[in-house]
Amino acid sequence: MYTEGMADLGELVLHHPYLPLGEQQASLAQIKDKARNRYFPAFEKVLKSHGQDYLVGNRLSKADILLVELIYYMEELDPGFITSFPLLQALQTRISSLPTVKKFLQPGSQRKPPVDEKCVKKAEEIFG
Repeated sequence: MYTEGMADLGELVLHHPYLPLGEQQASLAQIKDKARNRYFPAFEKVLKSHGQDYLVGNRLSKADILLVELIYYMEELDPGFITSFPLLQALQTRISSLPTVKKFLQPGSQRKPPVDEKCVKKAEEIFG
């Protein structure tokens, strides 16, 4: 479930900025629907069911990192989206506070900014 949900939602989020403008609204609605009604409730349920700090027990895993990355993507598309999921919000805070992650999230780090029009045009030039 972890990998299926993260892969499905991640693919939708990553393709969204490159869709024609006429398709972006439908794409955004689909992304929000799947996140709000399918995947985020499932992840929230996992965290609630075992009472641990992370998805897979009390150890940080790749699943946690990938999920927090998806949460950041969702916040770029819809600020405040995560407020409906308090356990995921706590997971995001916990992971974002880790020294290496905190450093990565700082301005000027290697973290890439959200995709903008300039990035889309560059991709179209290369792949179009």
